[in-house]
Amino acid sequence: MEAYNESLSLDKAFYAQDIAGSIAWARANKAVGILTANELQEIEGGLQKVQNEWENNLFNIKPGIDEDIHTANERRLGEVIDQAMPGTANAGKAIAGKLHTGRSRNDQIATDLVKKDLTSLLQVIVSRAETEINITMPGYTHLQRAQPVRWSHWLLSYGFFFAADFKRLKNVIKDLNYCPLGSGALSGNVFGVDRKAIGEELGFEGLCWNSMNAVSDRDFLLATMSWGSMFMGHVSRIAMDLCIYSSQESGFVKLADAYSTGSSLMPQKKNPDALELLRGKSGQMHGLLSGFTSTMNSLPSCYNKDMQEGTSAILSTTTLLTTSIKILTGVLSTLSVSPTNMLKALEPSMLATELADYLVKKGVPFRETHHISGRVVALAEEKGKGMDELSIAEFQGVDGRFGDDVKGCFDHEAAVEKRTAKGGTAKRSVREQIAVMKVLLETGEMPAWGVGEG
Repeated sequence: MEAYNESLSLDKAFYAQDIAGSIAWARANKAVGILTANELQEIEGGLQKVQNEWENNLFNIKPGIDEDIHTANERRLGEVIDQAMPGTANAGKAIAGKLHTGRSRNDQIATDLVKKDLTSLLQVIVSRAETEINITMPGYTHLQRAQPVRWSHWLLSYGFFFAADFKRLKNVIKDLNYCPLGSGALSGNVFGVDRKAIGEELGFEGLCWNSMNAVSDRDFLLATMSWGSMFMGHVSRIAMDLCIYSSQESGFVKLADAYSTGSSLMPQKKNPDALELLRGKSGQMHGLLSGFTSTMNSLPSCYNKDMQEGTSAILSTTTLLTTSIKILTGVLSTLSVSPTNMLKALEPSMLATELADYLVKKGVPFRETHHISGRVVALAEEKGKGMDELSIAEFQGVDGRFGDDVKGCFDHEAAVEKRTAKGGTAKRSVREQIAVMKVLLETGEMPAWGVGEG
């Protein structure tokens, strides 16, 4: 039962946060007369030594005694103080025990959260988008070649997914950054500790205003995991695209050897292992969120031991997200691009909408032009040649409003450069998107309407 009950094997990762919270709590207890100035000094010095032991892998865990990070640090603190005060048996244990006055372990766990940072991933995307802006490739819908776009435009499409994740993460952190310390087991603190002072010292933005709510709450874990689930959904999508683009059928990109492997049986193959694992980790992240959501469902109010499962869930979430960001950043920073293969994949049929736009400029309603361009596609397929190979007479046989200049529609670079509206795939539009992303990286805020436009 002891092994089943303990959580130290997991929450020892939070030793620094627990010590910071303990020091703040000790100072609050000194302010209301629970601790003397000398006792506070012994606690602060002792906890610093305990932290050094954790940092240098010297902390000796005692199974059966150290149930969690809080009891482990308090037990060791007592021993350290005893060593510093020879001839005063158990004085350290008594002083360390005062640290627990009016404090419940239930409200300490809520201070332990690890922040994530997507800056390096976004920087790689922006850098590649800027330097490889001249590369044109097929854009896809329904996995069918649709219209030509810039490679940079595709990169930034995911860049803005991750930028939105970045903004949401900031909001998650802000929304959960409220101090539960001083809530006790459920009914509050009887010694009148200054919760505001504790919270400000630890960097919180405000207080949890109801002690029962504070010890009941694990929404901060669920919010973080929910964020992670959405983020990993975006990761899985870019991984899937890159799996397709790195296939022999596409050959648009080539993964570095560090992020791919050869087949044990077929040496000609180069498998996108890193990308496939990223897709798999997305499913694992969804499972972590689903699992802990189920754990919290229908629990009675205040603390219940079930909540201990949140420690394992958030540590797994943190590890999964950290490693996934690093792997994706590595993949994107090291892959090579084949502009030649991308150019070869740009078929004339992808410019069917250019024909429709051509007729719109001649005053033909778009609904009608859509059907006309469809008939041109059908004619080219019937004759077994590309649309750009049809004669002017054949174009005019479909619709007499096609002029001698219709062949000008079949220029992929020109088609891309027509998309100059904000958010489009023309160079001017892509450069503006890069500028917007740079503002986000520099300031943490994304311009609403464009750089210099608010």
